[in-house]
Amino acid sequence: MAAARGGLGKGIDTMIPNKIGGDKANVEVAKKLEVGKDVVYVKIGKVEPNREQPRKNFDEDALLELSESLKQYGVLQPLLVQDKKDYYEIIAGERRWRAAKLAGLKEVPVIIKKLTDQEIVEISLIENIQRENLNPIEEALAYKRLLKEFNLKQDEVAERVSKSRTAVTNSMRLLKLDERVQQMVIDELISTGHARALLGITDNDIQYTLAQQIFDEKLSVRETEKLMKKMQNPKEAKSKQQQDTSMSVFYEDIEQKLKSLMGTKVSIKQKDDKKGKIEIEYYSNEELERIVDLLNSIH
Repeated sequence: MAAARGGLGKGIDTMIPNKIGGDKANVEVAKKLEVGKDVVYVKIGKVEPNREQPRKNFDEDALLELSESLKQYGVLQPLLVQDKKDYYEIIAGERRWRAAKLAGLKEVPVIIKKLTDQEIVEISLIENIQRENLNPIEEALAYKRLLKEFNLKQDEVAERVSKSRTAVTNSMRLLKLDERVQQMVIDELISTGHARALLGITDNDIQYTLAQQIFDEKLSVRETEKLMKKMQNPKEAKSKQQQDTSMSVFYEDIEQKLKSLMGTKVSIKQKDDKKGKIEIEYYSNEELERIVDLLNSIH
């Protein structure tokens, strides 16, 4: 269906006008797609969600807010459905349907359309992506389904949803994460930036432990990347640790020599490999004068 593919590329809003009738441009596209010409009202109990739709999580507070609006104005944008004989299955508009049920509406406007399974997945995915309703894992799973179930290539999927191929690839990489880490992304305990940094860890238990550490310590993405680099280069980290230990022993030796010379506590504060400062403690003006005289005598 070339026409449908072109419509999908332009986005779901060109397929289903925001209000019945819509603007001229939307109406023309809708006519080409045979969408929007037959808006009918059906009993809300005869409409059911599509179990295979990408979105699984709905914000309850946002639904309640929308339901209050629907009580006042009704459903302005019809649901896109297909006739399953005993009921109508939602292709696009499940959020509106859920809010309409909360609002106590008896009927909802629908556009009945016969589409292939692939077109249904594409429309559901595009609608949710455009409205930013999918969490990163739901979006990745939808891409995976288009690839596996309908044998599409990544560039074809990217074209369908108006995303770059790189964006689709990066999204799907999240599915390589441990399921517990994926759930943390869904629950917004860690960001996708954190999650991508964890992809370098292949052990699931270590990956999950690190994800918990990121959350507990509120690590930034940059700090997480540094942590991953250190874990992936243990020899380099060990070498630096050995170097730091060696330098620590060296500074301790210098501190002891200065302490013996000054007759008071001396501390060396290291800033980096070449810079630092020496702190000499004194406990009275007389002791300060003694230390100054001692330093002068070194000349």
